[in-house]
Order: sequence, then structure tokens, then C-alpha cells
Amino acid sequence: MLRGLYTAWTGMRNEQKRLDVVSNNMANASTVGFKDDRVTSQAFDEVLGIKIRDGSQAYHNEAIGNLCLGVKIGEVYTDYTQGSIRETRNTYDMALSGSGFFTVNVTDRNGVTHTRYTRNGQFMLTKEGLLVDADGNPVQGEGGNITIDPSARTVSISRDGVITADREVIDTLKIVDFEDYDYLQKYGDTMYEPVNGARTKDATAEILQGYTEQSNVNVIKEMVDMITITRAYEANQKVIRSYDTMLDRAANQVGRLQG
Repeated sequence: MLRGLYTAWTGMRNEQKRLDVVSNNMANASTVGFKDDRVTSQAFDEVLGIKIRDGSQAYHNEAIGNLCLGVKIGEVYTDYTQGSIRETRNTYDMALSGSGFFTVNVTDRNGVTHTRYTRNGQFMLTKEGLLVDADGNPVQGEGGNITIDPSARTVSISRDGVITADREVIDTLKIVDFEDYDYLQKYGDTMYEPVNGARTKDATAEILQGYTEQSNVNVIKEMVDMITITRAYEANQKVIRSYDTMLDRAANQVGRLQG
């Protein structure tokens, strides 16, 4: 009977994790460059119950039966499909049409610089002329940090990433793509960093100046998933209440001595 309590608990825990992911997706539905996260579920592998004898004897692994202990989170993965393109007409807003990522350098609290990648092209120019993202991280070109004269009258960015200020070529945006996105680790809402095994390839994305790529979250789908998750969570709650009622009767009514 107690096995059923544990199975229902794993169901509630699984649905809670799914709800966390869906809630984060909905919270970022308007975040530029955000990619929707998804969750898979899977059953626990069959395990053997172990009977451990008392301390006077050595431990023995004695199988007492196969147990199926409910459900668990399989994996949380990211959907990298293209989001919609929105026109902003801002000089330093850029969107990628196709596969690839902008490159930025992020310095952590310890002063260590990490090269990370993003689809969020909401960039700006500092007073010193450094091209940075919304968090102040330098955007990378083929020559490193991109510096543009703040007094330049016209700044244009071609579809292949060539930056021109007053008809003078400044640099080329460093656009990177990867053979397998499973080797990317997510940081925050829109940043990614490659892990061991990641291999780069030529990016096919075109750069659109004056545009941004919106989140690829489908709000209607997320709402439907949230309702489904809530109902599944409530169903597991009812299972636990039923077991609680049966255990209460077993302990306080069935086993009661009759006077």
C-alpha cells in the first residue's frame, strides 16, 4: 500500500517540475531571443527491493521482488526553432534569420571571461563606443570587441555581418553555429555556452538590422499544458488522500479491539 503513496508522490513531483518549466516559458513569452524549454517524463527503471539484515551479519543483496516506482523527469531540453521577426528600426537591434548565434564575452564574479552565444540581438552602444548587449557584455566581431565611433552619422550592418560607419568598414560580427545543440548549456534566459564535445560549423543565418527575433513560445499551447499539468497534479493528490483514508481506517478501525 505504501508503494502507492510513493508512486503518487513521484507523479506530483514530476508535474511540479513541468509546471515550473511552463511557467518560465510563459514569463519569457515577450523576451527577445528566448527559446522555449520542454520536459520529457519517463518511468523509473525496474529496481530490486533490498532486504538488509541486522548489523550482526554482513550485508546481503537479497531480491524480494521488482518494483516500478512511478515516474521521473526524463530531461529538460530547448526548442531552437526560429521565432518571429519584429521591426524596431533601432540601429543596433539585430535579428538572425536562420541558424546561428551572436557571440558575446561575459565576465563572471571571479573576473573570468566566458564566451557565450545568444539569439538576443538587442544591442546598444556605450559612451565609449563599445557595442554591448542589454547586460553590458561586449559583442564580439572577427577582430574581438566591436568599437564604433559614437559620433558616426550612419551605421549600417549588411546581411553577412559587415559593420560600416560613415562608409568605413569597422568589423564583421562573429556569428557561430553548432553541429549539435545538445552540447549547449543554457545560462539565464537567452545565453548558451558549449560543453565538451561541441563542434562549430559555418552559420547560415542572415543578419537583419533594425529587427529583433521574438520568443518562440506559443502562449496558447503553454496555457493548455498548464491546465493538463494542474489536473494531473490534482489526480495524484486524490490518490494520496485515498491512501491516507485507507491507512487511517486500517490503523484506527480495522485493528480496534472490540470490548
